[in-house]
Amino acid sequence: MSDSKFLRGTLIVTLGTFLVKFLGMIYVFPFHALVGTEGGTLYTYGYIPYTIFLSIATAGVPLAVSKFVSKYNALGDYKTSRRMFRSGMVMMIVTGVLSFLVLYMTAPLFAEAMLGKQSVHSNIGEVTTIIRLVSFALIVVPAASLIRGYFQGHQSMGPTTVSQIIEQIIRIVFLLAGSFIVIKVLGGTVATAVGVATFAAFVSAVGALGVLIWYWLKRKKHLDQYLIEQTVPESTVSTVQLFKELFAYAIPYVVIGLTIPLYQQIDTLTFNSIMQAIGQGDIAERALGIFTMWTHKLIMIPVSLATAFSLTLVPAITKSFTEKQYRYLKLQITQTFQANMFLTLPAVVGISSLAYPIYTAFYDADPLGGQVLMWYAPVALLFALFTVTAAILQGINQQKHAIIALIMGVILKFVCNVIFIRYFGTVGAILATAVGFLASVWYTNQQIKKYAHYSFGVVYKRTFQIAVLTFVMVVVVKLSQWILSFMISPDGRVGALITVAICAGLGGLVYGLLAIRTGVLERVFGGEALEKIQRKLGNRFKIKLKSKGA
Repeated sequence: MSDSKFLRGTLIVTLGTFLVKFLGMIYVFPFHALVGTEGGTLYTYGYIPYTIFLSIATAGVPLAVSKFVSKYNALGDYKTSRRMFRSGMVMMIVTGVLSFLVLYMTAPLFAEAMLGKQSVHSNIGEVTTIIRLVSFALIVVPAASLIRGYFQGHQSMGPTTVSQIIEQIIRIVFLLAGSFIVIKVLGGTVATAVGVATFAAFVSAVGALGVLIWYWLKRKKHLDQYLIEQTVPESTVSTVQLFKELFAYAIPYVVIGLTIPLYQQIDTLTFNSIMQAIGQGDIAERALGIFTMWTHKLIMIPVSLATAFSLTLVPAITKSFTEKQYRYLKLQITQTFQANMFLTLPAVVGISSLAYPIYTAFYDADPLGGQVLMWYAPVALLFALFTVTAAILQGINQQKHAIIALIMGVILKFVCNVIFIRYFGTVGAILATAVGFLASVWYTNQQIKKYAHYSFGVVYKRTFQIAVLTFVMVVVVKLSQWILSFMISPDGRVGALITVAICAGLGGLVYGLLAIRTGVLERVFGGEALEKIQRKLGNRFKIKLKSKGA
């Protein structure tokens, strides 16, 4: 696959995923206005078990199918790819229904485990209903995800992107409209509104599945042509053996899908009780909602960029690895790390530096919310790095090390949670998350270095350059914020929004111009990216290409 096709596919998924996350960020503002901070906690109680069960239901198969199809297509064996797709679809339907039934029936157990006997505001009946309503999505999502994986294996990113955008739009409209009707029209409770909001996952999944089926019907004739023109013999390996190979690919995808939900599940199981023990039980649920729902939504926006890169990375790296194109493999790894750092580092540092006005602009003026966002935003860089490094390990057939990294991180998270929350309160849970992910990223980097014979020298050098640009950006942002504080009060939502818009805009502009002037942008994305920028801006910045430099 050419550089341009690799980058084009990456760009399509990156922009699509960013748009999905952006829409996910926008809806949070009116949703918070409807259900409040505690409503976010209820939402989290329902969604975390659902996410864990979704990872189990899919078992990593959709993305593993992406890798499987990419591999066999590279060998010219399209019939084996199609055979696995059909078998995988049957499996996704069965596991989806079974997971729905299990989660629906065990919802009371999950509710009791999360709430315990502590004097928190929510009750077990409310949380049980919320979990049961979101569980219906398990019937549909696995099948939709498998179709996306099949298209991605064919290097076709459009169906994934379009279906995700449509799914997000349907979910947001249903979620907000349903919550509004329950609270404002029917005079219902926040718990009922949150239940309707979680049921939106099922409604939107049905919409996404419809889009994917339409794409399948539209492109089936073209895909069938590959089967007709196939010249290599179809693999004689049995379906059972194919599934063994598929699950060898799939398990690490479960790891990626489970990582953040497992960390959050540890928080929901330990946070309330420890906060009660240290005398902060009165703010426990509010703090948990801020940490696991409201600030998490904001910091996951830059992480989505890394996730998008990892989605296209796996089939591309698998192809290079299968074809023994090791030089290109190393270039892809370097390009992915550089792009990840270039996009994610300034984003998370910028969010942290503007944490208080950002939280006020989206939700309300809350010192605790601003404090949590300030500490939590930098941890998003570790989320992004783990996503990418785990994907690289899958691409070079070292899946087991992603699992080891997850286990290591989860154990550290649990141990550190028990200790850190007692001493640092809500911030302690954030620090525990950082320690767990830092250990996982360190381990995955060591394995990439070992098994891909990869040197991080260029990545370290580029990261230092990006860090310098980010530092200058932060200086501009904080200086702008200080000047604006004399003219605009950041305590109100409008003032905070103006502050964020101006400071973030100036910071982004400075970062972008410095990246162009210093040649960092070109070294990360290549000269072609700068040529496009130059054409768009009419040679205003007189960019001089230095693509051969380090």
